[in-house]
Amino acid sequence: MTSGPGPTGSVSATPAASPSSATAPAPGAVAIRDFAFEPADFTVRPGAVVTVRNADTVDHTLTAQDRSFDTGTIAPGASATFTAPARPGASSYLCTLHHFMRGILTAS
Repeated sequence: MTSGPGPTGSVSATPAASPSSATAPAPGAVAIRDFAFEPADFTVRPGAVVTVRNADTVDHTLTAQDRSFDTGTIAPGASATFTAPARPGASSYLCTLHHFMRGILTAS
């Protein structure tokens, strides 16, 4: 009985600890859906690898305004990664195909 509740307890404890985050991207991950970044503003460790998943119906990018990071074009249903800036600070980014899509990545 110890081995049964152990794995079950640890599996069910994760969703119970953060029920609202079930559809949210994992830390260091961004989803694109409905022409929006989710989350648009996020914080990662300097130099972290960030995964971007395009859950939309058209191509998108996630590109720093100063071009210091860029996923390139991500097709619908595909993912891409980039490395966050190595120095702490905030970087504005956008989708180069849809300039109204914007956010801020903070390396901290």
